[in-house]
Amino acid sequence: MLTCCIAAAAAFLISWLVGVFLIPLLHKLKYGQTILDIGPKWHKEKKEGTPTMGGISFILAVTLCFTVGMIVYALTGVDFSGAGKRELIVSVSGIVMSVLFGFTGFLDDFIKVRKKRNEGLTPIQKIIFQVMIIAAYFATVYISGFASTVISFPWGAQWDLGLFYYPLMGLGILYIVNAVNLTDGIDGLCTSVTVIYAAVFAVISGILGMIGETLITFCTAGALLGFLIWNFPPAKVFMGDTGSMFLGGIVCALGVGCKAEFLMVTAGIVYIFEALSVLIQTTVFRITKKIHHTKEGKRLFKMTPIHHHFEMSGWSEIKIDAVFSFTALVFGGLAVFFAFMMYG
Repeated sequence: MLTCCIAAAAAFLISWLVGVFLIPLLHKLKYGQTILDIGPKWHKEKKEGTPTMGGISFILAVTLCFTVGMIVYALTGVDFSGAGKRELIVSVSGIVMSVLFGFTGFLDDFIKVRKKRNEGLTPIQKIIFQVMIIAAYFATVYISGFASTVISFPWGAQWDLGLFYYPLMGLGILYIVNAVNLTDGIDGLCTSVTVIYAAVFAVISGILGMIGETLITFCTAGALLGFLIWNFPPAKVFMGDTGSMFLGGIVCALGVGCKAEFLMVTAGIVYIFEALSVLIQTTVFRITKKIHHTKEGKRLFKMTPIHHHFEMSGWSEIKIDAVFSFTALVFGGLAVFFAFMMYG
């Protein structure tokens, strides 16, 4: 636990300190965010040109502190043979997967800022990259011999999906990674919600005795708190797809790595509904367009993802951050309760 606490403090300092140098550099390079015209008009007025790709700061902090932390564990006698080998493979693979997602986001951000537009990689290009990363992650875990295709539930039921586990969970990871990306739509939202998610899984991984996953949670929470200094409304820097896709990888690495897929969905309810609101809006729009034979269909929400609906309803960014974070805290508490039912 001492190693985790030191790692969290170090990740906080590194993330904050990188921001001190990174933000002026991004300004100098003119790596500012281009805002879509279809979004809230005040976003384009107030946020246009704000530096993006700030997620680099917490990616560096998490990966560096996790690496040093695992080395410290090895030097202090932690046994990474036997069951410990699975611990090592799963946690390291999870970090690598997250970094690769972050790199995909970086490519997307880089194209945007270089071409001065809000569209980088095409949707199909993103999906191809993401599917390849997910496949590599599962291949690593499977080849290591420590793969499990069982999903457990709090009421005692267990589903062994066999080989179907991989495509189904692959789709789940694909959904969640992009859901976390959608959550990063206003200042501080994705950052604050993910701090809570990391804290929840710090408890869950602690109950399971998984030191590698616990180390990831502490590093992530510490690094994001350091980044929040720069990302709190009004944000001085955005994490960009670089940061949000990395965090999507972290969310999945913790849930799948701990073999707590159901708890991942419970604790990640804000992400789930952010993406679901987009799917609902699109479905309703298309159906009503066909029914009424009009060029424009009906919209259930004022704008999606759902945080924009509340923003268009007059909520401030800080209020949205607070309400969504409280929601994440409530469902995170429920996930911890389920964890004690399942593993305590």
